[in-house]
Amino acid sequence: MSDAPITSASRSSGSATSGAGVGGPNGITEDTITSIKASEVEQPPKDDGPAGGSSKTVTRPGDRIFSSLASGSAIFITVVIAAIGAFLIWRAVPALSRNQVNFLTSREWVTQDINAMAFGVLDLFQVTVLVSLFALVLAMPIALGIAIFLTSYSPKWLTRPLSYTIDLLAAVPSIVYGLWGLLVFAPAITPVAVWLNDTLGWFPLFADGSGSITGGGTIFTAGIVLAVMILPVITAVTREVFIQTPRSQIEAALALGATRWEVVRTTVIPFGRSGYISGSMLGLGRALGETMALYLILRTTSQAFGWSLFDGGSTIASKIALGYAEFNNDIQAGAYIAAGLVLFVLTFVVNAAARAVIAGKKD
Repeated sequence: MSDAPITSASRSSGSATSGAGVGGPNGITEDTITSIKASEVEQPPKDDGPAGGSSKTVTRPGDRIFSSLASGSAIFITVVIAAIGAFLIWRAVPALSRNQVNFLTSREWVTQDINAMAFGVLDLFQVTVLVSLFALVLAMPIALGIAIFLTSYSPKWLTRPLSYTIDLLAAVPSIVYGLWGLLVFAPAITPVAVWLNDTLGWFPLFADGSGSITGGGTIFTAGIVLAVMILPVITAVTREVFIQTPRSQIEAALALGATRWEVVRTTVIPFGRSGYISGSMLGLGRALGETMALYLILRTTSQAFGWSLFDGGSTIASKIALGYAEFNNDIQAGAYIAAGLVLFVLTFVVNAAARAVIAGKKD
């Protein structure tokens, strides 16, 4: 009796199979069988990580070493800058404690007697700012024109040698620029300075100053020489940014019928504006710290600074160079180190602003 149900079930199963067999009226096709078999193939398990989240990224040893070196370099540079600032403050405090006038607002500089020191950085700061800004105003449009010519107008056979020549200006020692400015350029530019003073003397920038116009040791002469010195810095940065202008944008402007100048004005310059500004800031930082050229060109004066291009005086850096004979005394040297601290902060702010502009362009 136990075999009857099994036999019946077998027959029933066989009947169902014959009715649903391959090619039968109610059957399945070979393609269906193939798809069923494919779906039954075991799939590898998915690795959802230890907590079912995203998979953990595998870091190669070389990547870890490079990341550590890069992070270490950034930390090292930060520590060095902080150490320089701390050293300047530490060495400047003893002199500032003996100073009998306000360091930031006084114009006099008397450091010969350590018991009666009276020194201020106001005149030095103003001369530094004026000569640097004057050089920047002269260099920026020239650098922009050179960069546009090299990237959009210059023939290929001229671009490379002209670029090398401009970059070579940055390799000339500053003392060579100083000697050239003092012995060659100053006498040659004197007629122009006299004409500006006679014609535009009513304007404060071109009024009579504390320096000798015919002698050439004025901010006017020093600023032009300094403009030549920072020109390759601004030009190089601007040129490299202009080169990165997407070719598709240039071709699109040309396809719309734009002239070459219209392409430059509407495509190249807007794309490279941030790089041009950051390069100008880097050039300004270079101008603020220039020493030997201005040390040779500028003529010191006891008169107060009057914001004229025909004033003499000293920048912070050239004043430090002038006072090297007093560095054997820690207190006297501290006065110059205090001035150097002001220059350090000023230069740091300018370069930080340049980095911020570059970072904003990348964003």
